[in-house]
Amino acid sequence: MGKIAYLDCFSGASGDMFLGALLDAGLPVDSLREALGSLALDGGGWTVETSVVDRAGVAATKLSLHEGGAAAKLDNHAHHNHGHGHHHPHRSLKEIVGLIDRSALSSEAKNRASRLFGRLAEAEAAIHQMPVEKVHLHEVGALDSIIDIVGAVHGLDWLNVETIVASPLNVGSGTVRCAHGEFPVPAPATAKLLEGVPIYSSGVQAELVTPTGAVLVSDFASSYGPLPPMRVGQIGYGAGDRDLEGSPNVLRLIIGESSDGAGLSQVLVMECEIDDMNPELFGVLMSRLYEGGALEVFYVPVQMKKNRPGTLVTIIAQPDKRESLSDIVFCESTTIGLRFHEMTRECLERSSTTVETGVGAVRVKVARRGGRVVNVAPEFEDCSLLATEHGLPVKEVQALAQKAYFDATPRE
Repeated sequence: MGKIAYLDCFSGASGDMFLGALLDAGLPVDSLREALGSLALDGGGWTVETSVVDRAGVAATKLSLHEGGAAAKLDNHAHHNHGHGHHHPHRSLKEIVGLIDRSALSSEAKNRASRLFGRLAEAEAAIHQMPVEKVHLHEVGALDSIIDIVGAVHGLDWLNVETIVASPLNVGSGTVRCAHGEFPVPAPATAKLLEGVPIYSSGVQAELVTPTGAVLVSDFASSYGPLPPMRVGQIGYGAGDRDLEGSPNVLRLIIGESSDGAGLSQVLVMECEIDDMNPELFGVLMSRLYEGGALEVFYVPVQMKKNRPGTLVTIIAQPDKRESLSDIVFCESTTIGLRFHEMTRECLERSSTTVETGVGAVRVKVARRGGRVVNVAPEFEDCSLLATEHGLPVKEVQALAQKAYFDATPRE
């Protein structure tokens, strides 16, 4: 079973910080070099090296790119610094995807890396109002960007990280010099990539989130919020380029396992109370919300102002559904406000099987926690049909199905 990880972005995020955190958490540098070597980049006249540096008293892993024996900065493509001390070809998105497809990465890693570069190109295209295929990919096509993104995808795969929760991102403050002139942080492409992502500024006068950092966090994180419950296994610190006043310039990665192997995930809870809507519209609202991707929708009677009876509407959904489901609620109901909060939920491992009873076959759903069976639920429709056919109570057929399952299954 895959692991859960938490990205603590209190000092922002960049590609080299992300990769440094993965290496610090246990990704072998030789495995990284092997994965990157399969890309056949720039004739192979480069290598990656790691070192441990101090960031405000915190030891963190710093990744550096060496070309022709000289060190060069990784993720050196924040918008305030377009000039590289080293020269890379200006690859198109199509060329980058071709490099990835010809590599020795797993199919899943290839697809993810290609998608990440596609999102970077789409962000630049949106800013410059041009087709994606015509975007000038200087930063995106640079060697260091390819190393950051492909390395991050490979690292998560190697560490068997399945689910990532991230904190809100500290983007810093101040202004940066970019192709558009002097611009406030976050820079245009970074801001575009952070759409839908919770961000804030601690007041640090620096650009803390780069485009590569933004695309990595926004793509990998399934939700945002506090540290979820887990049994901690590894902790990695990836170092940023420079020291910051007042806080360590590091990205912290915490990797662990969900309690007892159960699946933990973040869900969004949306709520509102309504006391002035035609009851017929509640059915429409619920249908629209389920069509829009809600996981659960339920109504609870409540007492409201002026002693009016009302209805508490509760919607449970994936965090990325917030905007689309909010639009449905405001369009299909009379409410003028919504409350939101994220919660951690635990879902048991589930499987299905069929058992033979004395009256016929019944499908059963089996739930496990930590590999131990904790619930066996016979399919109601199967039990109902057999009960009618044999003139038995439904609950008796359900009991027969449960007994048949446990008789046929060794005790765990």
